[in-house]
Amino acid sequence: MPEDELTHQRLLVEGDIEVEMRMPYSSNATFLVKVSKAGQSHRAIYKPQKGERPLWDFAPGLHRREVAAYRLAVAMGFDFVPITVLRDGPLGEGSLQLLVDADFEQHYFTLFESRPELHDQLRRLAAFDIVANNTDRKSGHVLIDANGRVWGIDHGLCFAADFKLRTVIWEFGGEEIPESILDDISRLTDEVPEDLAELLEIEEVDAMRDRTAWLLEHRRFPVDESGRRYPWPLV
Repeated sequence: MPEDELTHQRLLVEGDIEVEMRMPYSSNATFLVKVSKAGQSHRAIYKPQKGERPLWDFAPGLHRREVAAYRLAVAMGFDFVPITVLRDGPLGEGSLQLLVDADFEQHYFTLFESRPELHDQLRRLAAFDIVANNTDRKSGHVLIDANGRVWGIDHGLCFAADFKLRTVIWEFGGEEIPESILDDISRLTDEVPEDLAELLEIEEVDAMRDRTAWLLEHRRFPVDESGRRYPWPLV
């Protein structure tokens, strides 16, 4: 891990958390916070378990899935999920994710249409969502920073054992998955890293490996023949 990322990770793990505001339009309690330690500070997004609304298809603890998504991305060699750690914060245990300095006027739909040079990054995100079984990849969950780096955020509704992919990224359906992406995905075929598996149920880990094997066998992005595998709202 690059030194600046190690510094940010240590800051999130060890720093003092100060709540600045509650984020608007979030279905669960989500807070913008400042994390500080030894003269360094950075803003982050804090999602405490206490602020979650009960769901019929996901057990309490969506914040652990946020952390699992970051650890999955690391395991696959993908760098588009912001550093996310498990922390005890002002409202108890939650996920703490480094805030991305992004252009919030842009999202998946605008990026796909106007920035074809980003399509390879978007393909990696699409493959990640299949492995993670993301049920909520809205267009606004795809960000871009000033350096042209694509980021994916909001992964609390991932890793269900039953396949329930819902995403806005279907433009690559039917395409062959690039060999470089398949190589990254194949890292999970032998063993799922323990620090990832410990955040999920056994059947969820097994299902993730099955999705990985399916991608490696078929080698193409799936097509949504039903037209129903979209989240709502789209953005």
